[in-house]
Amino acid sequence: MNLDLSTFLDFFTRLIVICMVTPIHECAHAYAAYKLGDDTASIQGRMTLNPLAHFDPVGTICLLFAGFGWAKPVPVNPNRFDRKISMRGGMAITALAGPLSNLLVAILSMVIYRVFCCFQVVQTAVVDYYTSGGVNTYFVLYYMLQAFIFINLGLAIFNLIPIPPLDGSHILGYFTSSKVDAFFYKNQRMISIVFMVILVTGVLSGPIGFVEQHIYNLLLTLTNWIPNLLGTL
Repeated sequence: MNLDLSTFLDFFTRLIVICMVTPIHECAHAYAAYKLGDDTASIQGRMTLNPLAHFDPVGTICLLFAGFGWAKPVPVNPNRFDRKISMRGGMAITALAGPLSNLLVAILSMVIYRVFCCFQVVQTAVVDYYTSGGVNTYFVLYYMLQAFIFINLGLAIFNLIPIPPLDGSHILGYFTSSKVDAFFYKNQRMISIVFMVILVTGVLSGPIGFVEQHIYNLLLTLTNWIPNLLGTL
C-alpha cells in the first residue's frame, strides 16, 4: 500500500472516530451530573453527542497523533447535586462516567469487530491489503472498528490517571481528604506545567499503550466464542 495513502487512511480514520468518541465521553459526564441533580451542563448545551460542543484543539491533536487526549471539560456544579449523595461522591460518579462509557463502547465495538471479521469478504480484504496494498470499503470499515476500540481504550485509560484536571483526580478525591484537595489547589500551576511536559515528551505513550494492548488482548480472548460460533460467513 502507498505510504501516503496509508497515512491518509490512518489520519482520516482517527479523525472520524474521534468525532464519534469524544462526544460520548463528555455526554456521559453531563448525563451523570444531570441524573445526580446538576443540570449545569444540560443548560449549557453540553449534554449532546454533537462533537462541536465538546471540541478542544489541543486534546484533539493529542488524540490524533498520540492515541490519547481529552475534549472540552463539561461544567459540573457539585452544589447542585441531590443531597442524598455527598459532593465528593457525586464528583467521583460524574468523573467515572466518562471513562466507563468509553470502556463499554470499546467492548461493544469489539463484539461488532469480531462478527464483522467472520465474513469472507472482510478476510479477503485484509489479506489483500497486507499482500498487495489493496484498499476497499470492507478494509476501511475493518480499520475503523480497530481504531474505535483502541481510541476508546486510550481515552478511558488516560482519563483515569489521578492528575488534575483528568477524571482520575476526581475519582481519587472521593477516597482522600481535604488536605489533598488543598495540595492540588495550592500547586495547580506546577501540576499543570508537569502535565504539559508529560504530554509533550510523550512519556505516557509507552505505559498507556502497554495497558491498552493488554486490555485489547483480553477483549479478544473474551470474544473468542464469536468466531468459534459463527465460523466463516
